Amino acid sequence: MSGRLDGWQIALASACYLGLLFAIAFHADRRAAAGASLIGHPAVYALSLAVYASSWTFYGSVGRAAADGIGFLPVYLGPTLMAALWWIVLRKMIVVSKANRITSIADFIASRYGKSALLGGLATLVAVVGIVPYIALQLKAVSASLALLQSFPGPLPAAGPVWTDAGLHVALLLAAFTILFGARHLDAAERHEGMVAAVAFESVVKLCAFLAVGLYVSYGMYDGLGALFAQAGELPALQALTLPGAGASQGGWAWLTLLSMLSILLLPRQFQIAVVENVSVRHVRSASVLLPLYLLAINLFVLPIAFAGLMRFPEAHANADLFVLTLPLAENQPALALLVFIGGLSAATGMVIVETTALATMVCNDLVMPLLLRLGFFRLAAHADLSALLLGIRRVAIVVLMALGYAYSRAAGEAYALMAIGLISFAAVAQFAPAVLGGLYWRRGNRNGALLGLAAGFLAWLYTLLLPSFARSGWLPASFLDPGPYGQAWLRPYALFGLEGMDPVSHAMFWSMLVNCLAYVGVSLLTRQDAIGQVQARRFVDPAQGSPSAWHGAAPAEAMLALVGRILGPAAAQNLRRQHPQASPGMLMHEAEMALAGAMGAASARVMARSVLQQESLAADDMLALLDESAQAIAHSRELEQKSVELERASAELRAANQRLTELDRMKDDFLSTVTHELRTPLTSIRAFSEILRDHPDLPAGKRAAYLDIIIRESERLTRLINDVLDLAKLDAGRAEWHAEPLDLAQVVRDALEAGGQLLRDKGIALETDLPPAPPVRADRDRLMQVLLNLLSNAAKFCSPQAGRIAVTLRREGDALRVAVSDNGPGVRPEDREIIFDKFRQGGGDTLTGKPQGTGLGLPISRRIVSHFGGRLWLEDAPGGGAQFVFTLPLDTAPQATPASPMENPP
Repeated sequence: MSGRLDGWQIALASACYLGLLFAIAFHADRRAAAGASLIGHPAVYALSLAVYASSWTFYGSVGRAAADGIGFLPVYLGPTLMAALWWIVLRKMIVVSKANRITSIADFIASRYGKSALLGGLATLVAVVGIVPYIALQLKAVSASLALLQSFPGPLPAAGPVWTDAGLHVALLLAAFTILFGARHLDAAERHEGMVAAVAFESVVKLCAFLAVGLYVSYGMYDGLGALFAQAGELPALQALTLPGAGASQGGWAWLTLLSMLSILLLPRQFQIAVVENVSVRHVRSASVLLPLYLLAINLFVLPIAFAGLMRFPEAHANADLFVLTLPLAENQPALALLVFIGGLSAATGMVIVETTALATMVCNDLVMPLLLRLGFFRLAAHADLSALLLGIRRVAIVVLMALGYAYSRAAGEAYALMAIGLISFAAVAQFAPAVLGGLYWRRGNRNGALLGLAAGFLAWLYTLLLPSFARSGWLPASFLDPGPYGQAWLRPYALFGLEGMDPVSHAMFWSMLVNCLAYVGVSLLTRQDAIGQVQARRFVDPAQGSPSAWHGAAPAEAMLALVGRILGPAAAQNLRRQHPQASPGMLMHEAEMALAGAMGAASARVMARSVLQQESLAADDMLALLDESAQAIAHSRELEQKSVELERASAELRAANQRLTELDRMKDDFLSTVTHELRTPLTSIRAFSEILRDHPDLPAGKRAAYLDIIIRESERLTRLINDVLDLAKLDAGRAEWHAEPLDLAQVVRDALEAGGQLLRDKGIALETDLPPAPPVRADRDRLMQVLLNLLSNAAKFCSPQAGRIAVTLRREGDALRVAVSDNGPGVRPEDREIIFDKFRQGGGDTLTGKPQGTGLGLPISRRIVSHFGGRLWLEDAPGGGAQFVFTLPLDTAPQATPASPMENPP
């Protein structure tokens, strides 16, 4: 290629490049849909973060260096310093944002402070007003470079009618590409892998283009950097630009460094790439090293190009912002000039696409949707499909934002250099800093403080920086700047309240950050947070300790899933159901809200959730946290009084617990003593009679048989005792085996009576039974036999020794069967009727010191068995005196054959 560039060549190269960007984005989206992401590498993440280097960097840094020497450096020192803090700050922002499905910087602020729609709307307004000049900067850079390519070496053409303005065409083209990249579909995670891949590629292109022109200027036009700086040093004007104090005061450097530190974190496009589009939090560590290296590389030749431009074009009217492009054209290097133009186009398109996508998301989620949802006549909650509406709002917002940027660019004309426009936008987004950083690390920060702080800072920025730019562009009278509004010098926006000696940006930053921080901290200390604000504060400040609050209500799962389907599509609803098949309605509502928040913002998602689930409350852990935080706000005297009462109550509880422990310890000793005695008695008998049989082998056969019978009985007694202890241990530990089946309870009772009948006959106890046929119950036959034998044995133990009588009856009571075992013994005192079911306890006598008959384990075991099958076991007075043990078991609900003579309910 030789000679000047024709319009068709520029158009063809631009179209091919933009087509390549779209192909990369399309391929990345398809790979992401197939589960093979292209942006999973840390280097891609770092390159996408280089969207920070917009056309301001590509063109404006050289212009700033031509005027201020090394004064351009603070804009890049700030991000380098902030990158060193990313592992602390950015990593926490990513963790919090992913847990709360944050979609933008405005959504982050709104969600932190109680999901406030008002605060989210204000943050969106600040971002839009502050970033529109930045979008204008990109359009101005592209249109100016395009005009230079077409008109060089002649002067730049004057602005013509709007419909012939190349800037308008560029704006419309970028709007179309932004819609294709960032508003093609809804995503619950608000991720755009295609956009990220394209932006990463653009970062490579603009770096290569800038390095190419830098190398050409240094080694093509001059004999290296040494020769270039030596020749520049011979000129007094250029020599002054190399001095350390050139361009800005130390205070100005400090404010610009702070401003750029905040901007790399808070610019909507940086938040979109660094937080929302982040694939893995581990990439932050790599990016904190790679991004500073990228910024170093892209600024390596800024001073050489600026000095070369000043020496090549010493006339004062030369546009220093375009030295990067003018030098190759002047040296008859059209191919290099075209590469530089493509690099500048990359820098501008990358910034515009990501910034406008982020702003359109904010406008939709935090401004338009909350407003529509609160205007009842739109009835959005009843719409069957809101996804098309959400996409439509975002696309319209993209076009409107681009139109505003073009209008500002055309109206501002040449009143501002590129870097000056960029600094206006940087100062605007810096107003987010108190609310964002305070929200991450200070739990007391609340909605009122954030709202008033952001509003105060925004108004101060508006008055001290944006309105003066209007005055310099001719939109406001020049008297606004000097002598000041209404002729009041103390109201001069560049010397407010008489504060002079600062550059405009430092002056604006001082006042805006001062009122912002004072209002945020002061109002937060003087006012209290509401409940949801306290919950959100805990989630953001202590994300590792916080857990999502569950919604509580009666909304069916289908209504929740239908809500997700209406906004995100049926596939998203099915995926939510698949991921949480066993979730309670409250937790499913929480997950649905989080999914919606990813598409429409936290505030709008909560409004939509309320349309399905009217009742909401806080989870237990959130409520405890709120109570704890509320207690901290009580006056000191009341805290002392409350603590005194609590201490007294705790002391009483400790005394009661100590008495109970003492009682349990004595019961344990009694149990061990009883069990030891019960074990020793049969063991002693077994040992004594075994020794007799061993020492007297010539005993008569009758005595040998009698002694062997005693050994067998004592062995059985020992076995029963051990079995009781083991059985109770298994029941307490939940390791018992159960074999439930339908049972004829009357037959089980008859079998138990037959098994224990010999005991009753030996004691001469009369037995009365009333066991009519009954419907079946579902239980374990052996376990029920154990219960019945325990009750029969207990009744036999306490029957009247002269005329013992035991009655066993079976009745139906509603949906259960009732079995009663009564005796005519002395009965049990009312105060002992419940404690006899405790382990190691029996009725009668001193329950702590009196040695009970037996082990005291039969009744506790029996109650656990009956309770396992859904029944109850209790003690009451027997008719005519004595004790009556009663237990109930529910009827078997499975279909059963009807008994021959069904039992009726008792009259």
